[in-house]
Amino acid sequence: MDSKNCCVYITTNIAHSVLYTGVTSDIVRRVFYHKNKTYPNSFTAKYDCNKLVYHAFYSTIEEALAAEKVIKSGNREYKIKLINELNPEWKELYDDLIKS
Repeated sequence: MDSKNCCVYITTNIAHSVLYTGVTSDIVRRVFYHKNKTYPNSFTAKYDCNKLVYHAFYSTIEEALAAEKVIKSGNREYKIKLINELNPEWKELYDDLIKS
């Protein structure tokens, strides 16, 4: 497994009214799945959470899982603060990932 891909991420919908936090060992593939509603009955498909607005990379998947747990235990304001620190304009980050 390529350690640069161990990642915790947050996606949202167009109105930014719903936030979804996830963890993956392949961020490009996972966000592709969200965007294409590969799993039509999933939370992200139901609420159109397909805009990547936050990501953080970790050396191991265990570290990423621990970070995900911290983020999920935080309230909405905490998640918004994380997003604003990395991405104050809440722009789509997926395009940058597939270019690199």
